[in-house]
Amino acid sequence: MTRRILIIEDDNQIRNFNCFAVENMGLDYTTAANGAEAMAKLLSERVDLILLDLGLPDMDGMEIIKKVREWSEMPIIVVSARDQDKEKAAALDAGADDYLTKPFSATELSARIRVALRHLERHGESPQETVKSVGGLRIELDRHLVYLDGEELHLTPMEYNLLALFFRNIGKVLTSAYIIRQVWGAGYGSDTQSLRALMASLRRKIEKSPAQPRYLVTEVGVGYRLVDE
Repeated sequence: MTRRILIIEDDNQIRNFNCFAVENMGLDYTTAANGAEAMAKLLSERVDLILLDLGLPDMDGMEIIKKVREWSEMPIIVVSARDQDKEKAAALDAGADDYLTKPFSATELSARIRVALRHLERHGESPQETVKSVGGLRIELDRHLVYLDGEELHLTPMEYNLLALFFRNIGKVLTSAYIIRQVWGAGYGSDTQSLRALMASLRRKIEKSPAQPRYLVTEVGVGYRLVDE
């Protein structure tokens, strides 16, 4: 079954560009020029992934993210001219899976869509599937084991919990605030210094070049992402 994308964009030129990129991927699509039209289509048509502009004429795109997350985990990729780190983090915390800042290339957009669709496929995996791999990095979630190129890695409990969180969200941008809540708990607030230190120690164990990571990449000003290769 061909995946269907809902492109929510009020700018005709950008909407046509997005449609062209999606069509070249062999995917089906439908469009909406405002929030009301988008919500109507979401309630009446099959949609597998949303490309969402935040600056809509009738409502803020953040409202759409929150409404969709009340009933669906379908991937949402924000494509917006808003480039402030706080706004990116807010959209991701609200439930968006990825964030592209305008202008962007068709190649980059296509790559982000492919990652999001692979993430969508993983939602259909059996709950018993506990072995996950990215490149030469493999985790066995049921046994708390991690391997790199076939060799077992010895991680601290905190390093393992952090890596497991990324493996449960392969390809997704995780904000620093979200990671801190999941790994340390809500009481740690915004202790980004501890997160940076933990990320550095984990990268030293899984990356050939920690300064140029292959697996755990930094989304500047927002958080981190486990690359889906």
